[in-house]
Amino acid sequence: MDALMRIEEGAYANLVLPAFLDRSRLESRDRAFATDLVYGTTRMRRACDWLIDRYARGRLDSNVRVALRLGVYQLVFLGTPPHAAVSATVEVAPVRARSLVNAVLRRVADGPVEYPDEATALSYPDWVLERLSDDLGAEPARAALAAMNRPPEVTRRPDGYVQDLASQWVAAAVEVEPGDRVLDLCAAPGGKATAMAHGSAALVAASDVSVARLSLITGNARAVGTHNVAVVGADGTAPPYRPRAFDRVLVDAPCSGLGVLRRRPDARWRIDADDVDRLAQLQHRLIDAAVPLVRPGGTLVYSVCTLTAAETIGVDEGVAARHPELIALPRPEGPWEPAGRGARLLPQTADTDGMFILRLRTP
Repeated sequence: MDALMRIEEGAYANLVLPAFLDRSRLESRDRAFATDLVYGTTRMRRACDWLIDRYARGRLDSNVRVALRLGVYQLVFLGTPPHAAVSATVEVAPVRARSLVNAVLRRVADGPVEYPDEATALSYPDWVLERLSDDLGAEPARAALAAMNRPPEVTRRPDGYVQDLASQWVAAAVEVEPGDRVLDLCAAPGGKATAMAHGSAALVAASDVSVARLSLITGNARAVGTHNVAVVGADGTAPPYRPRAFDRVLVDAPCSGLGVLRRRPDARWRIDADDVDRLAQLQHRLIDAAVPLVRPGGTLVYSVCTLTAAETIGVDEGVAARHPELIALPRPEGPWEPAGRGARLLPQTADTDGMFILRLRTP
């Protein structure tokens, strides 16, 4: 309840919950259950609210609504026995509202689970379903959104760093060789930078515009024992590097994040439709700034953890028009599917994050 209230007030779920868990004395099984309750309730907020509003009349205080969401999530999405879900939720609800919470949850438990439309059933804003349906097709979009409502598997690299397989595959697709000079232009928190540096004997410049997040790169590099990562605070649209200074440049650009919503449960409620086009403009600027930094015959890799056409094939089309000299390299194999000259990975294909990658070579 405390974590969900903090998220309701605007805090980020992936920052709030670990802090609460670190202060708790919960064993690993209960930590996992608490994580599912917080992340799942946040993901399924719209669906829960629809079921709540069928039975709760009038305006609800935020702490009462949060308690009801927590109870509805257990009843409908976890299949918790009604007596357990209702009694546990009533116990943590505000005292003045416990009779209301008890009544609403019992009616939800006894009533049919029906939704007015697909976006509500999937618990996404209307625009997300509409945009991805237009960009991917209705059935792939629905399957992607459904996949991102399931908790992700935890995957660890050999060095112990927790990182989704899709991100690991992007780092591998840069194909860093021993002795390479590599630039990760938007590196925080450092997952891909440390993956490229680990065991490669390459020098990786991990650059990011957010000075506050540079410590995350440093800490992660230290944690996995990589000593060949140089952390640099710099604006990726005006990078302070010599032309043709790098053998390989990765532009893992800021994006709408519509491919990683299973890991960022509150992101679907933070992003809006206008952000997609704004971020696409930034992505074009980052690539234009990166192109001069690649040596002749070097590699430029663009990646985003989203699925919108504007941020994937739209960026590819813009690059092709502005930089016809760049040569498209073969797409990654395996679960990736063609998307423009690049490749797209849908969340439902291999139970990973959704991702797009474009690999280019300078003449």
